[in-house]
Amino acid sequence: MSTDTLEAPAVETVKMNGLQAINAALMEAMEADPKVLVLGEDIADREGGGVVGVTRGLSTKFGDLRVRSTPIAEQAIMGAAIGAAMAGYKPVAEIMLMNFTTVAMDMIVNHAAKLRFMSGGQSQVPLVIRTLTGAGNQTAGQHADFYEAWFCHTAGIKVVIPWTPADFKGLYLSAIQDPDPVIIVESGKTLFVPMDTPVNQGPIPIGKANVVMPGTDLTIVSYGQMMFTVMQAVEELGKAGVSVEVVDLRTISPWDKEAVLASTEKTGRLLVVHEAGRNFGPGAEIAATVQERLFGKLKAPVGRLGAPYCSVPFAKKLEDAFLVQPPEIVAEAQRLVAMG
Repeated sequence: MSTDTLEAPAVETVKMNGLQAINAALMEAMEADPKVLVLGEDIADREGGGVVGVTRGLSTKFGDLRVRSTPIAEQAIMGAAIGAAMAGYKPVAEIMLMNFTTVAMDMIVNHAAKLRFMSGGQSQVPLVIRTLTGAGNQTAGQHADFYEAWFCHTAGIKVVIPWTPADFKGLYLSAIQDPDPVIIVESGKTLFVPMDTPVNQGPIPIGKANVVMPGTDLTIVSYGQMMFTVMQAVEELGKAGVSVEVVDLRTISPWDKEAVLASTEKTGRLLVVHEAGRNFGPGAEIAATVQERLFGKLKAPVGRLGAPYCSVPFAKKLEDAFLVQPPEIVAEAQRLVAMG
């Protein structure tokens, strides 16, 4: 038989959710390298394996020296993790919720992010910071904010927000081996929706976007749990005859400029959708870059959708109004397509 007719072998997959994918990545990394440590509040099995069970089973297998439940002290968690990283370990530190990173901002921004620069490259901080956030479950203003723009603005930190279980596993494997600090944001719904995931999912490069769906009329860029909303909107747009190319950014800093620019140049239109506040959000940086690089090639101004300039509400109706919903995406996409 001619080799030209041979098909690539099917990839064996298994249904798993984000929780299981992260657990699998941590298990694999800890088995491969005794320098990988995990620390955070209530992460040991005697406390249930973390607030949503991500680290369940790890302390039983690897012991309390490598899986450390800490006091409720975010600054202490980060200080210990930074020290361990500088001493040659590869700590994965959990800050239970992204809002609580504010307690440890000094350690994250003034120490973890800057030590490589301030030491002239002599010190490395191979640290992974895990944190959870996202509106939709009535956890309100101190538990559900997306603050990725703060960290994207901080030189020395990589910011990763996966969507699929495959991306969770692959990006965690890469982040643990990265010589610099990486913040991985686990956004609500992404942890609980099962998807087909390659059994042998390996590392996924940090900084590379994923073109989830090809299209010709409009590019939509998003990430994290907002991808679920985008995909609902894209289904409706398809029924209306609008062909959308969907780009899952996956890494917010450094973001994949080449992929976004190539897609937008092809479609001539771009809409950026994120859960974070629209004001000063990552979409503003993406929009500015695209309009600088593709000015004269765009068929419409770059569109942006994000949360309003207010705290995350508790009341369900207000929370739903706070979040970008599929009809908003459909309306904005149709507006951009109608412009030229």
